[in-house]
Amino acid sequence: MGQSLGCIQVEQSNVAVKEHFGKFDDVLQPGCHCLPWCLGYRLAGQLSLRVNQLDVRCETKTKDNVFVTVVASIQYRALSEKAADAFYKLSNTKQQIQAYVFDVIRASVPKLQLDDVFVQKNDIAKGVEEELEKAMSGYGFEIVQTLIVDIEPDQHVKRSMNEINAAARMRVAANEKAEGEKILQIKRAEGEAESKYLSGLGIARQRQAIVDGLRDSVLAFSENVPGTSAKEVMDMVLLTQYFDTMKDIGASSKSNAVFLPHGPGAVKDIASQIREGLLQAESVQA
Repeated sequence: MGQSLGCIQVEQSNVAVKEHFGKFDDVLQPGCHCLPWCLGYRLAGQLSLRVNQLDVRCETKTKDNVFVTVVASIQYRALSEKAADAFYKLSNTKQQIQAYVFDVIRASVPKLQLDDVFVQKNDIAKGVEEELEKAMSGYGFEIVQTLIVDIEPDQHVKRSMNEINAAARMRVAANEKAEGEKILQIKRAEGEAESKYLSGLGIARQRQAIVDGLRDSVLAFSENVPGTSAKEVMDMVLLTQYFDTMKDIGASSKSNAVFLPHGPGAVKDIASQIREGLLQAESVQA
């Protein structure tokens, strides 16, 4: 109804192209406009100024002969001041952009190793954006942003990369585990050494106390019982300790059998052996 009366309405974020007898006449901004068709004016079409997005999938080969699919996301829009160029110069904007993306990606990716493609994807995106900006500005389009959103190697290559990564992580885990076990063994050995050292100190102090106690007992007995020698007192003390030991072994229900030579001569030999052992311990402590 509006067009039949020569009036049209242009929506926000759009522009309209007006022609006069088939020739471009003007770009109409958002709002209401009068187009008297009887005078040869007509609406050629409308052009959106909104940002559009085009996802381009490009398969190419890296320097190390690995086929990858690079997915580029191109965000672009038509310029209001160049709306006539954007409307008339290109018949298929998406195909034109896709051709430039293919050209740049297939020229840059084959120069890089597969790992470098992932590292330098921002450089690839920047190269695509610069080339598109230079080419599309003459057609009335602005490249807002270019992103490399995905890099997909061949499935076999991807599986191999995952296996290499898993093997590397397992190797690191094994090294860490071995290092932990090494530290644990070192600490255990240090603890055992410290325990044995302290145990040795305890045994040495125990023997020293026994020697000191026996010496005091011998001296006290010699002073209180005149006519007895230190050797006689020592033999008597050792003999008493021998019988006490035999009594304790026989009284214990969990003791094992102990076979010792028994008899008057054997007791003398045992006393002599104990005395020699204690004297040797005393000489070592001194």
